[in-house]
Amino acid sequence: MQPRLPIGKLEPELLARLLGGIQITDPRVIVGPGVGRDVTVLEWGGGDRYLIAKTDPITFVTDEIGHYAVAVNANDIATSGGCPLWFLATLLLPEQQSDEALVGTILAQIDDACRKMGIALVGGHTEVTYGLDRPILVGFMLGEVQKGGLITSEGARVGDRILLTKRVAVEGTSIIAREAGERLLAEGIAPASIERARGFLHTPGISVLREAQAAVAAGEVHAMHDPTEGGVATGLHELAVASGNGVAVRLGGIPVYPETEAFCATLGLEPLGLIASGSLLLAVAPEDAQAIAAAIRAEGIECAEVGEVAPREQGIMMLDETGWTDLPRYDQDEVAKLF
Repeated sequence: MQPRLPIGKLEPELLARLLGGIQITDPRVIVGPGVGRDVTVLEWGGGDRYLIAKTDPITFVTDEIGHYAVAVNANDIATSGGCPLWFLATLLLPEQQSDEALVGTILAQIDDACRKMGIALVGGHTEVTYGLDRPILVGFMLGEVQKGGLITSEGARVGDRILLTKRVAVEGTSIIAREAGERLLAEGIAPASIERARGFLHTPGISVLREAQAAVAAGEVHAMHDPTEGGVATGLHELAVASGNGVAVRLGGIPVYPETEAFCATLGLEPLGLIASGSLLLAVAPEDAQAIAAAIRAEGIECAEVGEVAPREQGIMMLDETGWTDLPRYDQDEVAKLF
């Protein structure tokens, strides 16, 4: 009997093996499925733009699930250099726990998030189903990008500087505060700290649309990646795998929110492996790194240079107080330990 798979994303090696057997014969598929790829890109009517498609579920949270779903799906459209335009939502609700008020609340959250980003909610599906203990919301986002402006995660080049916006880990810290607040209180975490972290969903926010657009306008961006499950560490691995390169990052240069450090220390979690929507990883031309970082900061968003893209043979490494060592990869997100 084969071992059971753990909670979270499939291991990259397993996913690559499974996807390796899929053949795409339609020439209109510009970017298909692959490890480290955030979106699908399709020929769009023979014009000057591509259609970008993205789907992502929200499974860890129940509070403000509609806002999470819109933001995380829009993020990956943004990382491709495109503009998110249309959203569909599949909402699966637990039996014996759902009522009209719950459905109305979630749909209102989706509508509010779409309006704020200039996105149209154009369809979806809702049902009450068995076997669930919480709502599951699967988002599907469509957007457009000019053909000359398409950015893929494969585009990172050796020597590129790696930038990180905001800090580690916006989404994970908000999830912990919202889903484990009582436990944190019992462990002595200050109520004000928990309440502040709950608000991370909106401030600094889990959307990366503004910083992605600012970066593209300011200089030569070769790749962008939205680190989600597995945190910034796994996001760096995915960026390296997609581009066929290595990565060298300085652990001391990766900024972490004080709330994240406190929550993780209390609950025995690793900040670098904590789901990290809200941060954006960018691989940019060395000569443009300062200008791009300045443009992002001009939007009121933190931005730090954390490392560079290295030759593949150098591996995926981090510099800590002991010297250079392998950067860990978190195939199971740290927040899953709470569920």
